[in-house]
Amino acid sequence: MNAVAMITGASRGIGRGIALELAKIGYDLIVNYAGNAAAARQTAADCLAAAQAAGRNVRVEVCQADIAKDADRRKLIEFAKTTLGRLDLLVNNAGVAPEVRADILEASEESFDRLIAINLKGPYFLTQLAARWMIAQGQADIPPANYRPRIVTISSVSAYTASVNRGDYCLSKAGLSMLTALYAARLAEYGILVYELRPGIIGTDMTGPVKEKYDQLIEAGLTPIPRWGTPEDVGRAVAAIAQDLLPFSTGEVINVDGGFHLRRL
Repeated sequence: MNAVAMITGASRGIGRGIALELAKIGYDLIVNYAGNAAAARQTAADCLAAAQAAGRNVRVEVCQADIAKDADRRKLIEFAKTTLGRLDLLVNNAGVAPEVRADILEASEESFDRLIAINLKGPYFLTQLAARWMIAQGQADIPPANYRPRIVTISSVSAYTASVNRGDYCLSKAGLSMLTALYAARLAEYGILVYELRPGIIGTDMTGPVKEKYDQLIEAGLTPIPRWGTPEDVGRAVAAIAQDLLPFSTGEVINVDGGFHLRRL
């Protein structure tokens, strides 16, 4: 039986990149999406093709759920239980940017509430539900074969980089860093390891509107590795965790940012 990964927000962008890399290493997948069913189905089809090309036989299931909503989070977990029967890896990836970039002196409470609900509250309570199930699986009389549960949360360099025209986004991502620390400390006794991945400038739909700006910054030396990151870059980092290549680390922050985090003189 294959290990199972659940990736939130997996229909496009980074989530899609993660799903493809996990399919290649033989994970069965729950592809979650909030609104774009067609994109989610395409991701599922592409994951099956990628797995086949890698000589893997996997299952891919698609589930609509808005992780900002309690009922949908519970639906997502129940869907995983009834379709694939186990959960080895939760990837908290779903997230949104502000609909309007606004200076923090002008930004609206409505935008703040939306971003916190989706980007922070949703992952916090989905992790709670997933962790409870992972603990139960590990303590079962007959645990799942080769069971090494892991939780990965995708944050951003915005967790520590101040962007005064999207403060709500920065705060939501900073909160994910503490989410990782909290769950890492709480779940280690059960053998559940927890990680944070911090992508930098990644080419996705979200960064499309600022492509010209970042093209210029990268050319001017913003990142030591002088290129845009790709969803595949993030997916490969998740795949390393999924293959248990970091067994003596938890609460760890893994930067996938081309070296942006380095302080240079």
